[in-house]
Amino acid sequence: MALKDALLPEFDQEMAATRKTLERVPEAKFSWKPHDKSGSMGWLAHHIATLPDWATTTLKQTTFDFSPDGKYVPPPLPKSTKELLDTFDKGVKGARAALAAASDADFAVPWSLLQTGKVLFTMPRGVCLRSFVMNHIIHHRAQLGVYLRLNNIAVPAIYGPSADETGM
Repeated sequence: MALKDALLPEFDQEMAATRKTLERVPEAKFSWKPHDKSGSMGWLAHHIATLPDWATTTLKQTTFDFSPDGKYVPPPLPKSTKELLDTFDKGVKGARAALAAASDADFAVPWSLLQTGKVLFTMPRGVCLRSFVMNHIIHHRAQLGVYLRLNNIAVPAIYGPSADETGM
């Protein structure tokens, strides 16, 4: 079995679960934070929504410098839940296409994350896709679930029923 054939069903499942979570984020709570050291709900949701693009970048490039001139400029936050979901859906579509087009050899190519030209880490693309993209999305999706819970917003069922969606 080709690696992409093992990854695509998992990707589809995790992206569907992530979209269900992002759909619950109300615009009125975009600025809410559980703690001063935490990112806002809008920031966290937007970060999650942009992570699928990292899969495309990982498969189409061998490096990515998130601060090439020494100044990291974060992308603007969405103004609405619809804009958030549109960003996510566009990223998922591109990521899925890139995954579907990848060969086993593509997953073995070394990929590096840089900051102002300095290599922060290098790993095979396949490892990067699982850890730095997929697991990263899952990790932040779980954080977002806590943000939802703390705001009495129904948490969707992901791997089984949630307290809000029993029997689903």
